[in-house]
Amino acid sequence: MLLRQLELDDIDRVMTVWGDPEVMEHCGGAGSKTDEMQHLQSYIELQEEKGFSAYFVTEKDTGEFIGICGFNRPNHGYDAELVYHIAKEQWGKGYASEAVRACVEYARCDLKLKKLGASITPDNVASRRIVEKLGFRYVGKKWCNITKQYDDYFELILSTRDQV
Repeated sequence: MLLRQLELDDIDRVMTVWGDPEVMEHCGGAGSKTDEMQHLQSYIELQEEKGFSAYFVTEKDTGEFIGICGFNRPNHGYDAELVYHIAKEQWGKGYASEAVRACVEYARCDLKLKKLGASITPDNVASRRIVEKLGFRYVGKKWCNITKQYDDYFELILSTRDQV
């Protein structure tokens, strides 16, 4: 699996994920192409501003598009918020866990972030398992403007402020 920065030219492939109602069921619903172009632009700006964003995920050997994984802007006191959306035809193959693991290591080793958050709708059991398996711990409910509800919130402490 490979991660690379999102580009505006990726919109058609990205729409197979962000435009799919089933994939986006737990994330506020599918978006229009116009809305998602704005999201792509905001991720490009986030990359320029903070040095991280959501990334285009492909299968290493074939180059096949798998989905999007990476980080949203800092939220709720976290250095970044984990985000991932995997194409429906790739579900159940372990790609989400692999992509999240790669992003966590990138955040820890390269970005030197201290704390990651993850917002998961209460009924998204598969996503909850992924973050818990990678060491995130449940910290309570927090309001999510995207889903318009209180979602379960998880955090992962990557390092303490005292570490060098």
